[in-house]
Amino acid sequence: MLELTRNGKTGSHMPWSNQTGGGRNGGGNGRGPWGNGPRGPGGGQTPPDLEEIIRRGQERLKSFIPGGDSFGGPVVVGVAALVIALWALTGVYRVEPDEVGVELVLGRVMNTTPPGLHVNWPYPIGEVLRPKVLQVREITVGIRDGDGLRGIPSRNAPEESLMLTGDENLVDVDFKVQWSIKDPIAYLFNIQNQEDTVKAVAESAMREEIGKDDIQRILTEERPKIEADTRELMQKTLDSYKSGVEVRLVQMQKVDPPAEVIDSFRDVQAARADAERLQNQAQANANKVLQEANGQASEITARSQAYARQTVEEARGQANRYLKVYEEYKKAPDVTRERLYLETMERVLGRVDKTIVDNSVGNGVLPLLQLNKPAETQTTRTGTQP
Repeated sequence: MLELTRNGKTGSHMPWSNQTGGGRNGGGNGRGPWGNGPRGPGGGQTPPDLEEIIRRGQERLKSFIPGGDSFGGPVVVGVAALVIALWALTGVYRVEPDEVGVELVLGRVMNTTPPGLHVNWPYPIGEVLRPKVLQVREITVGIRDGDGLRGIPSRNAPEESLMLTGDENLVDVDFKVQWSIKDPIAYLFNIQNQEDTVKAVAESAMREEIGKDDIQRILTEERPKIEADTRELMQKTLDSYKSGVEVRLVQMQKVDPPAEVIDSFRDVQAARADAERLQNQAQANANKVLQEANGQASEITARSQAYARQTVEEARGQANRYLKVYEEYKKAPDVTRERLYLETMERVLGRVDKTIVDNSVGNGVLPLLQLNKPAETQTTRTGTQP
């Protein structure tokens, strides 16, 4: 019980404490700490019973309260009501827009509450945890963040970033992971050190995915696939823990060989790039020559097919012409025979040089007359003869 002092403040003395002063063990008058009670065996004093203690405390409290019994009761009731009201207010809480309230009663989850004002059992009976479920958290693996205010720069963490590839090479991988809370109850009670757990799972998943490919593919075209596979593996692992965590993004920041061999590796990469460039040029030239050859072959094939069609059509035309001539020959054999003879002679003689000699003039010598030459040439050459 607390004792109300004369100045209105509470003291730490109990109603049965020795208030008379004096020496140790109850004062210099030889009294024990229990006042004037009867002495026990061996000369000691026995303490009074509990009812006596309570009665004395009440009497002493009344002596310090003005008005005695008529005023002490309401004051005690008012103070008690105020204390109870203040205690009850500890159960009122507010949930922010990016939070979810998790109400606990005697350590047991009772309910989850949306943003706004709510009431729960007062402390310590009730308690409210408010995780930020809409906040996107980010962790970085391979780099230890510095402190800009203290001038501490970020530094590489090789114990996290150095990983073994599928072809037994080392690669230095720095990456970041963005995650959020999808189940607040599971997040709060199923795992401890949530951020460290997510980081450990991320590092383990990335090492597993890096170990599936060779270093050349990891440094070039496999990065998007590795990021997607790592995110999927992380989510599967965290779900098996029932962690209540959702992995939103896995992004590789830096993928390089170890610093000790990076210069040599770059030389090798440059040589491979040159070899690939020369191969591409050779392939381009080969494609060009092949396309030209294919074009020429297509042209020759088309011309051959056209000539074949032309020959066939000409043969068909000649056959039809012969049949027509034969039909006319059956109607008038003599006339048709003479016409064929004249047409044949015209066709034959039209392709050879001809010289006409008239024996009746000048001992049989005449100027050269080339009937197959233009008329101007004939006139010129005829005029030059004697």
